[in-house]
Amino acid sequence: MIHLRRLFSLLLSLSMILLPLGSAQASLVGNGQLVNQAERGRLLQLLDREDAQRQLSALGINPEQAQQRVMRMTDQEVAQINQRLTDLPAGGDVLGALLVVFIVFIITDVIGATNIFTFVHPVK
Repeated sequence: MIHLRRLFSLLLSLSMILLPLGSAQASLVGNGQLVNQAERGRLLQLLDREDAQRQLSALGINPEQAQQRVMRMTDQEVAQINQRLTDLPAGGDVLGALLVVFIVFIITDVIGATNIFTFVHPVK
């Protein structure tokens, strides 16, 4: 019985020494972060719609690239787009919403943040 306790103690000591002990970090998530994630999700849901993807393709925008660009947008840009979408008349078509997204993409190309459209030359 004593040998079993010593063996168990030795194994327990070795496991505590040899196994890396990682530190866990936790932080509070603020309401602002939750709202920003919800707004980004709302915009991504709009881009997931089939009619929106057809319209994006008709404008020469790859829907997957549009989603990637939304993921790279700042929280402020996403909030501005969602505000403009909210200001659209109820029952408005997707064309208006996509036009807003297209204009934002053009603006980001002009300021040099992205380079998707070849016909847009960034300001230096």
